[in-house]
Amino acid sequence: MDLRQLEAFAAVMSAGSVTGAGQMLGRSQPTVTRLIQELEQELGFALFERSGPKVTPTQKAFQLSAEVDSALQGVRHVQQRALNIARDENLSLRVVATPALAAGLLPPAIARLPAGLRPQQLQIQSLTPEGVVQAVLAKTVDLGVVSLPLEHRGLEVHWIGEASCVAVLAEDSPLASESVLSMQTLAQHTLISISNPFRFRRRINKAFEDLGSEPQHILETNTSLTAMQMARAGLGVALVDPFTAFGVPLNGVVVRPIESTIPFFFGLISAFASPLSDVAQALVDTLQASSQDLLPGMIIHPANRHDALMQRIYAS
Repeated sequence: MDLRQLEAFAAVMSAGSVTGAGQMLGRSQPTVTRLIQELEQELGFALFERSGPKVTPTQKAFQLSAEVDSALQGVRHVQQRALNIARDENLSLRVVATPALAAGLLPPAIARLPAGLRPQQLQIQSLTPEGVVQAVLAKTVDLGVVSLPLEHRGLEVHWIGEASCVAVLAEDSPLASESVLSMQTLAQHTLISISNPFRFRRRINKAFEDLGSEPQHILETNTSLTAMQMARAGLGVALVDPFTAFGVPLNGVVVRPIESTIPFFFGLISAFASPLSDVAQALVDTLQASSQDLLPGMIIHPANRHDALMQRIYAS
């Protein structure tokens, strides 16, 4: 298979039609059709079901799509890197992070980079924690910012941040008059929480278990920002990471500390034994300073504290 075939496949998956893919790529419809057919012949299975001018991706096409997108991103990264080398430039930066950290932490950190190290080519992408780790291991990005755990081989953890979870509620909620919210009080209300049971949500569950309390109702979502929007609509009290609560403030809500500490851990990672560019190395430092400015009480742990912090998360 060659690059043109992969580009044609990705374009058809994105556009939903061969005609649209041709327009996106600046190629004729017959050319795109031929590239897809050649790719199917080489793979040995159909990628699309055809009904006249319309195509429907097969299940195998969906399974292949993420890998193709990652490969194309890697190729574009190599092309851009080669161009920078030819120009004797070292100012490109690709960072991937979970939605909370991509929105609440990365923009102000990048903005405070020294003028001489501001990236001329910048890409920030938000993915699931598992997606962030995969992108870093595949070496398609320079840095990743992601919640713990980070025990994967091939990762270099630069430092680990720890901050406390907070509660977000509508400004007209009866609880808005409280300066601090106890777990017992929270257990009596509908809560909005992150659905991933292996990371941040696990610590929320453990905090209730430790106090012998159990929330009456829990609504789930996959991002803290969505949880905050749900709280603003009066659907419940959102338990979220502090970077979204303070880094992406919303009108119509208030943020309150929780009496029991529910830690939110995140780490800054890169591929092991892969040298960082000057701008990526500078971001390692500015991310730490920026996160401490946003959350003055945040704790910075060295990377070798990872296993001890995991004990705090998973100990029964």
